[in-house]
Amino acid sequence: LKRPWWPLVLPPVQRPYDTILLDLGGVLIDVDYQATARAFRALGHPHFEHLYSKAQQDHLFDGFETGALSAVQFRDRIRHLLGPALSDATIDASWNAMLGSIPPARLALVQRLMQHYQVLLLSNTNAIHVPAFEAIIARENGIADFKQLFHGAYYSCEIGLRKPDADALLYVLKRHGADPATTLFIDDSIQHVHGARNAGLHAEHLELATEDVIGLVERLSLLAGDAPD
Repeated sequence: LKRPWWPLVLPPVQRPYDTILLDLGGVLIDVDYQATARAFRALGHPHFEHLYSKAQQDHLFDGFETGALSAVQFRDRIRHLLGPALSDATIDASWNAMLGSIPPARLALVQRLMQHYQVLLLSNTNAIHVPAFEAIIARENGIADFKQLFHGAYYSCEIGLRKPDADALLYVLKRHGADPATTLFIDDSIQHVHGARNAGLHAEHLELATEDVIGLVERLSLLAGDAPD
C-alpha cells in the first residue's frame, strides 16, 4: 500500500544566543588607522601612531570618545600638538582619513541576523567621525538613518561610556532587556573582547587579517538553517 505523503517538519534551530552586539569600525565599516597616521605625519607629527592606534590611545582620544571633550576642544588640542595654523577642515579631513566603506554584503548580513536575534551596535567613536561615516553610508549605501538598521545603536560619545568598560556594554544590554549570558559580542579589538568576557558576555575576536564578519558568522553557524534572500 502506498503511504500518504506528509510534509517534513524540521524542528526549530536551537540558537545559543538571543542577542548579538556588534562593533562598527573594522567589523562593519572598513577602517585604515594608518591612513590617519599618514595624514597627520604630513601635517608635521611624525609619531602620531604612538598617540592613537587600535590597540591603545592617548587620554586625549579617550576623552573625545566619551564626549568629555567637544569637537572644538579636540581640534584645539590637535593644534596645540601640531601647530596653530591648522584649520578645522584640515584637522577633520586628516582625522577622518581612516574611515572607509561598508560593503553592501555586510549590511545584508545584519538584516539576516535581525530575523533571528536582537541585533545591537556599540561603537567607540566621536563627534567628528559620526557625521563623516554617516555621510559615507548615506552616499554609498543610500541609507539616511544608519541607526535604524539595528534594534539599537549606540555611540560612546553620546552615552559617555566606552569599551572595554563593563559599564558601556551593560548599559546597552540593559536598555534592551538583554542577558549577558545569552549575548554574543563581536569586535576586532582584543581588549574589548576581554572586557566583554569579564562583563559576562560571550565574545568573539574578529581577526581581520584572516576573515571578515561574514566569514565569522558562517564559521559560528549563527545563521544555520537560514537561506539568504
